[in-house]
Amino acid sequence: MARIKRGVAASKRRKNVLKRAKGFDNRRSTNFVSARQALLKADSYAYRDRRNRKRDFRALWLIRTNAALRENGLTWSKFAGMLKKQNVQINRKMLSELAVRHPEVFDKLAQSFK
Repeated sequence: MARIKRGVAASKRRKNVLKRAKGFDNRRSTNFVSARQALLKADSYAYRDRRNRKRDFRALWLIRTNAALRENGLTWSKFAGMLKKQNVQINRKMLSELAVRHPEVFDKLAQSFK
């Protein structure tokens, strides 16, 4: 049998793949071929969802703000238009935080634009 001189690099590569696949189900965590395929998929999902997370949070902020505004008899679209007209520079995340954490301040803000 021939002597293998690159065994260390190959086993290191396999070990690293299996270490990254720890926690996957069944063969995907123990079998090198399955683990490598699972990691390819996992990496592509992670890449996609890092972008989708921003979209999801922005939607959440709008939903929270709109819900708080409707309690004050306004809608998001009217409120956003008034903010723009008054040249108020506050982002959606901060509006949402105000609505959730400091509702009395947010109510005053909403009433001032009514």
